[in-house]
Amino acid sequence: MQKKRGGRVLDFIERAGNRLPHPYILFLWLCLILAVISMLCSAAGVSVVNPTTGDTVTSNSLISKDGFVWLLENLLTNFQTFTPLGLVLAMQIAIGFAEKVGLLTTAMRRAILGVPLWCLTATVLFLGINGSIASEASIIVVPALAAAAFESVGMHPVAGLLAGYAATNAGFTACIIVAGTDVLLSGVTESAAQLIDPSMTVNATCNWYFMFVSVFTLTVAGVFVNKKFIVPRLGTYQVQGNEAGEAGLTERQGKALRAAGIFSVLFILAFALMVIPRGGILRGEDGSILNGPFIAGLVPILIFYFILVGVVYGVVAGTLKNSSDVPLFMAQALEGMTGYIVLVFVIAQFINMFSYTNLGMIIAVKSADALQAAGFTGIPLMLFFILLCCAVNLFMTSGSGKWFIFAPILVPMMMMLGYSPAFAQVIYRIGDSCTNAITPIYPYIPIAIGMAKKYDKEFGMGSLISMMLPYSIAFLLVWVVQMVIWVVFNLPLGPGVQVFL
Repeated sequence: MQKKRGGRVLDFIERAGNRLPHPYILFLWLCLILAVISMLCSAAGVSVVNPTTGDTVTSNSLISKDGFVWLLENLLTNFQTFTPLGLVLAMQIAIGFAEKVGLLTTAMRRAILGVPLWCLTATVLFLGINGSIASEASIIVVPALAAAAFESVGMHPVAGLLAGYAATNAGFTACIIVAGTDVLLSGVTESAAQLIDPSMTVNATCNWYFMFVSVFTLTVAGVFVNKKFIVPRLGTYQVQGNEAGEAGLTERQGKALRAAGIFSVLFILAFALMVIPRGGILRGEDGSILNGPFIAGLVPILIFYFILVGVVYGVVAGTLKNSSDVPLFMAQALEGMTGYIVLVFVIAQFINMFSYTNLGMIIAVKSADALQAAGFTGIPLMLFFILLCCAVNLFMTSGSGKWFIFAPILVPMMMMLGYSPAFAQVIYRIGDSCTNAITPIYPYIPIAIGMAKKYDKEFGMGSLISMMLPYSIAFLLVWVVQMVIWVVFNLPLGPGVQVFL
């Protein structure tokens, strides 16, 4: 069936996005452009004074003897020491394993199907927003289950599908626990922050509090949009039959899910005993939790949890036949990461080349000075960057890819203005997430349209994006208000991390 068009603006966005090269090629071009700019800046004697140390920072040319020697000596080191790579792969092994044994999909199905009518929409949105725990699998699972659940209670299934799709995309970056997104972005943020302060560290928990609250504020906003805009627009729906039973859990899956739940409670209790008591072994030397190994080791703890709870579920459910299945499923979980590893090779070069040239520091200092001189700082500046990220996301959907580009500029500049690297990351995450659901070049749009056509044969690209737009706008407004509250009261973004330095 021919795809519906969504208007001239949407057609332009789709054509422009399709013309972008593969991210690998894009970063190769960025490396080349960076090399030329570094040569010109070096020849012009461009320099700034580091406001932190008072030292003069000059531009180093990549197109020079020293630059060429540096690249030869550091090409492999740049890749091997790229912090986000190890963190992302380790988290993917754990979360991917839990997904492969069926735990995450079953948990989502159990949570959505059979909930009371009054909280069905909120449940779909809440689970969808937290779907980043299950990586991109949630983008397919949650909308499909939501449609079935809505139909089973006589509600329009497309309304449920759209709520699930909006939550898993526009709200993708929010989560009640630290997820793979936090691990990936914090590693990039730390590398960018070290352009200004080499001793700066950025933990994966740096946005935890902000994103935890976001889950609930976005859920409320999503319920409002669904009730006031989406359901009235869709109209009535004639139920064709109850499909919820087909998507229900088997007795063995239910038993396995209960076993996983019991293990989760015991796991939490075990770590609570190591953290809550004053002399807990996971407290810091000063007796605090924030400065102790619990916070520093939260990502490894999550890795252990997802692997162990996956084993418990898999054994009881029968998806794990023997011990050899454990490494097999872990390996399968990494099969989809080969493209990321290849991309990281060139991204690591770009980030380190940017650091070598000192252009990150130069751009940050000069931009900060210019913005301060123009009076364009504070909340207006934050809104500008959020909207910039929203716009770029329409053409480039890779969240990590955009942050690799923005971080070396945004993070140092925000630090020059007195904001923490973690807050710069929050600004980016808001802009990056909101427009995920409305970009025509998003790879999951055809899947969502295909699922919707099951219930509405006329549903197309224009239908999806027009109904996602209220969600995107609502999520953006809620996030901006939440951000302003955090700034005004200088609330902690995560454990031991404030808005301001």
